[in-house]
Amino acid sequence: MNANQVGKWTGMVNLLNMEQLKILSGKSYPLGASVQPGGVNFSLFSKNCDTVELLFFDDLDADFPSRVILLDRKFNRTFYYWHIFIEGISHGQLYAYRVDGPFDPAKGHRFDGSKVLLDPYSRAVVAGDRYDRQAAKSWGDNCAHAMRSVVIDPRRYDWEDDELPRLPFSKSIIYEMHVGGFTRHPSSGVTPAKRGTYAGLIEKIPYLQSLGINTVELLPVQQFDEQDSPNSLTNYWGYSPVAFFAPHSGYCSSKDPTHPVDEFRDMVKALHKADIEVILDVVFNHTAEGNIDGPLLSFRGIENRGYYILDRGDLARYLDFTGCGHTIDANHSIVRRMILDCLRYWVSEMHVDGFRFDLASVFSRDEWGEPLKNPPIIWEIESDPVLAGSKIIAEAWDAAGLYQVGSFIGHRWAEWNGPFRDDVRRFVRGDNGTVRNFSARLTGSRDLYPQADREPNRSINFVTAHDGFTLNDLVSFNSKHNELNRQNNKDGSDHNFSWNCGYEGPTNDPSIQSLRLKQLKNFFSILLISQGTPMILMGDEIRRSQHGNNNAYCQDNELSWFDWQDVERERDLLRFVSQLVTLVQTCSVFREEKFWNNGSVQDRLTWHGAQLGQPDWRDNSHSLAFTLINAVCSERLHIIFNAYTQELDFDLPPLPPGHMWGRLVDTSLPSPEDINSLEDAPQVSLNQYSVQPQSSVILLARV
Repeated sequence: MNANQVGKWTGMVNLLNMEQLKILSGKSYPLGASVQPGGVNFSLFSKNCDTVELLFFDDLDADFPSRVILLDRKFNRTFYYWHIFIEGISHGQLYAYRVDGPFDPAKGHRFDGSKVLLDPYSRAVVAGDRYDRQAAKSWGDNCAHAMRSVVIDPRRYDWEDDELPRLPFSKSIIYEMHVGGFTRHPSSGVTPAKRGTYAGLIEKIPYLQSLGINTVELLPVQQFDEQDSPNSLTNYWGYSPVAFFAPHSGYCSSKDPTHPVDEFRDMVKALHKADIEVILDVVFNHTAEGNIDGPLLSFRGIENRGYYILDRGDLARYLDFTGCGHTIDANHSIVRRMILDCLRYWVSEMHVDGFRFDLASVFSRDEWGEPLKNPPIIWEIESDPVLAGSKIIAEAWDAAGLYQVGSFIGHRWAEWNGPFRDDVRRFVRGDNGTVRNFSARLTGSRDLYPQADREPNRSINFVTAHDGFTLNDLVSFNSKHNELNRQNNKDGSDHNFSWNCGYEGPTNDPSIQSLRLKQLKNFFSILLISQGTPMILMGDEIRRSQHGNNNAYCQDNELSWFDWQDVERERDLLRFVSQLVTLVQTCSVFREEKFWNNGSVQDRLTWHGAQLGQPDWRDNSHSLAFTLINAVCSERLHIIFNAYTQELDFDLPPLPPGHMWGRLVDTSLPSPEDINSLEDAPQVSLNQYSVQPQSSVILLARV
């Protein structure tokens, strides 16, 4: 064996005098680059390759590696694992691989020994100014334009006294946000060098606290390829991962290759000190390598047949259940191990509190894309002891028609409730035939989740999310306006259930402006008082607009960013939302962990129409009221929704002697009368309440 053999660049680079390093066989575990006493152990899985070269770089933008080590098949290979231990290197070393073998798409192999590849277990990744996605597609060497992995020693960080908040879903208010877009706008007031970074987010934690947010759900922060976007635009959302263990270096305020890991942990630590949990939106269904015309960045060039679902009738073809050209084979034993190792790493070493799994129904598919009755990866995530205290949330569908809301396997998975979004939008818009479904969404969607032991708060309720209209655009546009995406307005959903309130786009008409504001308050009222865990989209509380673009994945500009000038401009709506959050966090009935309508408590929830006890379930009905009682805490609320275009008088339930109804919320009233604290709710003296058109009312029984 010759552990000091070098590859194709031998005559082109200034190789280190190998006598300075002691090269040992190494071990097959742990996978990736692990810092150990005296050096670093490297381990890589590749079943069908012929050769593996480990490349070291002394500079981020170096044209060539400074050292190349060819791993010996006998000395550095155990089973399908290639491994080596090198003394004298440590934290911060830049490295990559070249993996050669058969290029035989008909057999599922796409090796190319000229391509520089990231370690799938990279803890950090750097993409220099010269990174070029196209260079990883074209024939030949891409070394000068490739990303590099970084050796990270996680033990070097001081977590101090960091403690995870461990909030139950019943107390969680989720805020879906984009790390970069939250502070990138010039109006953010964040230190200029920290705009759009983990450090910048730290500076805005007081805003999150003032809004009442106790859980942030971060759009993808696993290292992604910003160039993976058509028409020379930028991949803004980040659903294009290249390294699942690595925090995205583009959100770091420092150019130090090791700093993204520490800055991310600084952010988590600061959020935890503010009693705010951190959930990551993770993408284990596809990568940035795309379809057959995509680049070789990592997985495809290391073991294509292991990482991706191929067509059993044509192994040269990828099966696409994601809309991104291919699908990760999440139930392959090697991939399952990688996913679990990755989740454990983010929990144990990065201290995150949970995960939202993008297109999680992909986890239900086998190696040929067929749905499984009991998918191993789903059960392993649920039952893993390291992840036992973490929130796990499924987007329970994929892009090929597999829809599992209400039927996603497992005992503790929460789910994004897509029907909540659609049914609430249709009711508020005034569609016919919506009242019965609307009532189910208000009460935890028991029709979708009939399991006897299921907690209602495992339904993640949302009206808007990153994918689709913002809340302001939902009441301002009838149609999508995605022309800036340069796809002829063909991208994005056409099924938005939106209503522009009489005019398409911005207007100075005061009547339309008033109606839109009222509808926004209606949506927030429904979202926050419904059983389930509410999720608010970043900026909805200050009417953030994308000018009708409902697919702004490629718009890394002011169209997508949080404009901090709106905090003052929309202070009335912001006040309404923050006080509403306080209200639902204060009332015990909104934090219960049992369904309101489970039938175990007499008269706990009673439905009404304009007349008591007579709800109108007909198709042409557009109103609903209900009384909600928590006898243990002596709470009694009466809640009314009127989506008609006319005023309606609603009978109020009689109260025990000495009690009266107090008005907490009336979305038809101007600020500050539209919402009141529990202590200051004005008395309602009549036995009826006149609810204005397209308005919501919340009343509380007071002594």
